[in-house]
Amino acid sequence: MPKIKFKGLLLTVKDVQKSKKFYEDVLEQELLTEYGGWAEFANGISLAPKNEYIEYVNKEIAQMGGSPIISADRPNNFQVYFEVENLQHYVDKIKRADGITIIHDIVRAPHGQDTFRFYDFDNHIVEVSENLQDVFDRLVSEGKSLEDIAKLWEEDIENVKKHFVDGEYKNNWNSDL
Repeated sequence: MPKIKFKGLLLTVKDVQKSKKFYEDVLEQELLTEYGGWAEFANGISLAPKNEYIEYVNKEIAQMGGSPIISADRPNNFQVYFEVENLQHYVDKIKRADGITIIHDIVRAPHGQDTFRFYDFDNHIVEVSENLQDVFDRLVSEGKSLEDIAKLWEEDIENVKKHFVDGEYKNNWNSDL
């Protein structure tokens, strides 16, 4: 039986060029292609002009007799998530970008990961967090055992060992998996 395959994430934005520049320059995402005013990054994120996208989809919906979609500003029901090796470096870059609204400064989540959130130009929630291998390594350096970390992460100890001790996660944390 055929399987469904995730292909990417489409963010609708007011100004594709402005958002593209932010995602390229500040968040250091690799631009794959631009076509018809849209932009696609190597990580699977695409940017589309909001009004054009809404019009396009509503035209298709109208042909089927469905209800049109509307755009909501800051619905807070979705976030784009990145992991980085040097969180403070990216926080500093993001804070220097004009038009970005900070949701919160760096906070440590209950599972030990340092996290920073902000709204991009179009009010999409974006989270930038330290990569989990660094969290694991820090917890170990603080004297936490595998059992302690597994409990903190609410995870099976064998999964923690497989992903973080045996290096599977460390070798793949920034891959396109």
